[in-house]
Amino acid sequence: MTRASGTEGYAAEAEALFVQYESLPFEHVQRWTLPLIPATPRRILEIGAGTGRDAAGFAALGHSVVAVEPTSELRTRAAALHPSPAIEWVDDSLPDLGAVMTRRDTFDVLMMTAVWMHLDEGQRRRAMPNIAALMRPGALVFMTLRHGPVPPGRRMFDISGDETIALARRTGLDVVFNTWTPEGIQKRPGVSWTRLAFARPVGEAI
Repeated sequence: MTRASGTEGYAAEAEALFVQYESLPFEHVQRWTLPLIPATPRRILEIGAGTGRDAAGFAALGHSVVAVEPTSELRTRAAALHPSPAIEWVDDSLPDLGAVMTRRDTFDVLMMTAVWMHLDEGQRRRAMPNIAALMRPGALVFMTLRHGPVPPGRRMFDISGDETIALARRTGLDVVFNTWTPEGIQKRPGVSWTRLAFARPVGEAI
């Protein structure tokens, strides 16, 4: 089976990842995004939906979610674990998001939690215009960037917030949130995180 670039190691560790990810409360993981997302129902695209924890959390708040996950060992079990009619599961991946792009759909919110750092420089340059194209005017995209030791068997790159901001600005996106934290929720030694949010200006033609 051909794996999407950046998903190395996730299929083999699917069982452990479900225990790990599902043990973390949605409200805690997304505590920085929730104040920025309108409470009224929105259309959300989650790229790299993993075990479905966050997709289920957003669906429970009344949003509709397209959950993109390229690793079948995660996607199939996640759909069974979180059988919400408000969640649609899609087999797709960055940088091209071919299946999503062909739908010619746009979204109010895009979520990329611990996803962007799996892309190399060329893939990041290809991906950002696709992300911007999926955003409605006024839409938000949230990203987290992981810094620190790379777990065995994983493919990750240490990407700066400044580089990501520059790429986003080239596609017409505005920075609305930018912070660095010295440790993540799991408090792993040497691991820190950059949290970014970008907005597509209202009134900009798609």
